[in-house]
Amino acid sequence: MSTNRTRVKVCGITGIEAAMAAVDAGADAIGFVFVEGTPRYIDPEAAAAIMYGLPPFVSTVGVVRDLDVDQFCELEYKCPAHTMQLHGKEPVDVVRQCGPGVVKAFRYEEATINSQLTRWAKVDEVDALLIDGSDGGEGTAFDWSKLAPHLEGYQKKIIIAGGIDEHNVSEVIETLRPYAVDVSSGVEDEAGVKNPEKIARLCAAVRAVDARGG
Repeated sequence: MSTNRTRVKVCGITGIEAAMAAVDAGADAIGFVFVEGTPRYIDPEAAAAIMYGLPPFVSTVGVVRDLDVDQFCELEYKCPAHTMQLHGKEPVDVVRQCGPGVVKAFRYEEATINSQLTRWAKVDEVDALLIDGSDGGEGTAFDWSKLAPHLEGYQKKIIIAGGIDEHNVSEVIETLRPYAVDVSSGVEDEAGVKNPEKIARLCAAVRAVDARGG
């Protein structure tokens, strides 16, 4: 699971100022949460307005949970993000129909990690797996050292989320060498309110650990 550079996604973006702070800090992607009733929810059309205001070469990710295929397509039409992240209990057939090029997210649990990795390895429409410390948006970390053995020889790209901030991101990278880290609460002052300085320090910490080879 080695990579030359760890990508950074700043998720839960709700305004253009936060989006540009992430871009200026060097983030590779920004994420929009399309799960209603959550503190970082953004209307898809509002997200699209932010997306169209971004400079070139910045990826956008739309986060959805437990939509059926018709709902997924309707939302994707309103905000055609570069990548869609399925962060619920979506069955394999739904994930296939929502692909190709999707990210499938799930919560890390020692009892189920092998079955999850095996299941999604067989789904060509899934480009990467996001492994979280919760069901999403709770800022809960997990024991990364326990995950590491399960990823040896694994082929799909791995994204790690959950409780990551400027202080522990180097540990995540050193332990797992993931394709990317996904941050949200760790760069906020409160739920949904991003702090540009925290974003900048997080991105700088990622570059520093990459520069020394993990």
